[in-house]
Amino acid sequence: MKETLQELGLYIKDTLGRDVLDVRMHKDELCIYVRREGLVKVMGFLHDDGNCLFRLLMDISGVDYPERRERFDVVYQLLSLRHNQRIRVKVATDEVTPVPSIVGVFPAAGWFEREAWDMYGVFFAGNPDLRRILTDYGFDGHPQRKDFPLTGYVEVRYDPEKRRVVYEPVQLQQAFRTFDFLSPWEGIPYEMNTNRVEEKKAS
Repeated sequence: MKETLQELGLYIKDTLGRDVLDVRMHKDELCIYVRREGLVKVMGFLHDDGNCLFRLLMDISGVDYPERRERFDVVYQLLSLRHNQRIRVKVATDEVTPVPSIVGVFPAAGWFEREAWDMYGVFFAGNPDLRRILTDYGFDGHPQRKDFPLTGYVEVRYDPEKRRVVYEPVQLQQAFRTFDFLSPWEGIPYEMNTNRVEEKKAS
């Protein structure tokens, strides 16, 4: 299977030319790195070509690398039932540059692209219904980004007096603390006063 996928990767790169930036095998899985502007063309080829026939889009996800200029990878997981093969396609982008929508090739991509937009803020040009899908419509930010605060910006609760859900700035009840969790079995860091214990027993 590994050799077959390697041959397929070379075939895809030779056929599509400059639209495929790189082809790599990682843990016996084929990963194709695609130029953003050529994404729709590459996806159409993978869907229709007789040597590929990747007709099922299994997932679209995001990966955040804040230290990179193009901080996001959009990752597409494809499956070919005809050839019993899976491949991964990756496209890099930044916070403002849109990625072409592949809804025209894979209609199921609409929901996946909405999730990537909601969680990472990656904009998909051409998606007919790019709205939030997991968070509230008034949600501030994109919670899967690595620079998004763990506490969020607002908290939501039901107010019985107003009889509706209200949004309020996050208020922590105590200062943020860090725990080392080195050894949960060390117990209390001080010695008990055994004399006082004995005095209590005597009284």
